[in-house]
Order: sequence, then C-alpha cells, then structure tokens
Amino acid sequence: MRDSHLLEHPILVQSFAAIDREFGPHCFSPDEYAIARRIIHSTADFEFKHLLHFSPGALDGAVAALQQKRTIVTDVSMVKVGIASLVAKTFQNPVVVAVEQADVALPGKTRTETGLLRCWEQYPDAIYAIGNAPTALLALCDCIAASSPPTLVIGAPVGFISVLESKAALAQTQVAQIRVEGRKGGSPVAAAIVNALLLLAWQKTNLQV
Repeated sequence: MRDSHLLEHPILVQSFAAIDREFGPHCFSPDEYAIARRIIHSTADFEFKHLLHFSPGALDGAVAALQQKRTIVTDVSMVKVGIASLVAKTFQNPVVVAVEQADVALPGKTRTETGLLRCWEQYPDAIYAIGNAPTALLALCDCIAASSPPTLVIGAPVGFISVLESKAALAQTQVAQIRVEGRKGGSPVAAAIVNALLLLAWQKTNLQV
C-alpha cells in the first residue's frame, strides 16, 4: 500500500471538506492544519483550533521518528485502540500502553503513572501520547526534567483534577510537544493527533520514493 489516499475512507474525505468550509481563518502550517482538522473530525468541536499548541520543529521530528518505526507509548488502551488500524497500515510502530505495564500502583501513585515510569525506563526516546491521565503527564514531565527529552509528547489529558497543572508543567519543558490547552482533550483527541502524524509521515514517505 503506497498511495496515501487508500488510507482515507470516502466519508472521511467528505467530512474533511466540510471542516475546510467551516474552519475559517487560521495561522496553522499545512501540517499543523492536518492535525487540527483530524481532531475536529473526531470531536465535532471547532474550539480545538484555538487550543492547539505546536512547539517549533515538533512535527518534523515526529514524522521522521514514525518513519523509523519509533515506539509509541500511550497512557491508556483507548488511545492504542484508536491508532491500531493506521499503525498496522503504515509503519507498524510498536505501541506500548503505560497502564498495562503496572498491575499494581506504586505507593502514592496511580497505575497509569506507575506504568509510565516503567515505560520511560525502557523507551526514553519514544513518542508519548497522553490522552487521559494527567498524573502520567506530570510523571513524564518530571522524567524529562531529570533526563534527556523523548521524541515528542502529545499532552491532551481531559478533565478537572490536575489537568491544567499537567499541561502547564509540559509547557515549561523544552521537549518537542503538541499540547491541547485547557480542560479539553481525551483519548480520541490523542489518537487523532497520532493518526494525523502517521498520515503525514506516510505521505512524505511516498513523496520520497
């Protein structure tokens, strides 16, 4: 499968066209827009166009890493489920779920946080996609502060407890990141971002052959 259009269902293409008509003025680059559009397709929420933050060079680094089959670490299984199909159709990157790495939480920590710390020990240069657990994102930020940064952090936890704090902590790091500001986010958003990156990487691979 070399043609990137084969990865997109006709209904998805029609949905993207509808989003294009409604999106309005923006300052996103073409690659950033591709990510924003896919998030909106997954959520039907145009507010995300105002919540997305991309650090300089983050997309180029992530695309290159995906092409090299770099490991993707997700906080919860829902993010893995959301990207599994496209991973299988493109680069077959290994996907590791943090919460599945810890049957029991360490004292004072959640299972997802515990599993994230174990993933960091094994995959320090992975792409990390956090769509649910702010505790995992906070733990990841602590790891980054004490060591070299991973390839990319997708910071999109959702909710009310520690969500804003975790995103603020990510914003203070120098790691390459795609961050969703505010309380919004979630596993579908994190999965949408990874899927958009996979498609960008696949399209750029096709252009090189």
